[in-house]
Amino acid sequence: EVQLVESGGGLVQAGGSLRLSCAASGFTFDDYGIGWFRQAPGKEREGITCIYKGDETTFDADSVKGRFTISSDKAKRTVYLQMNSLKPEDTAVYYCAADFIGCAKMTATLVSDYWGQGTQVTVSS
Repeated sequence: EVQLVESGGGLVQAGGSLRLSCAASGFTFDDYGIGWFRQAPGKEREGITCIYKGDETTFDADSVKGRFTISSDKAKRTVYLQMNSLKPEDTAVYYCAADFIGCAKMTATLVSDYWGQGTQVTVSS
């Protein structure tokens, strides 16, 4: 079965770092765009960044540029989100998602073929 499993969330102080992981299974990794999204309480889901075919970063939100970096390990079928210089406004549930069409549609519409369960990131002041 198709699975996307996020891990790595937690509670950190402002200025700290976390690395989130998204382990993918049940589909051809290189045929999909895989992206990171977040949703804070009372706010709309937001596209953060996305990678296509495990190599090509196709989207990078202005709010995280210079702080967050997406990467992948094709052999492990895992996509990572390295988050540095975290701010309280980064507090949210972070989701990974995969879509056959790629990253453009997914980040624009917030619709995807598959979604993970999410992992909570909380940044204290």
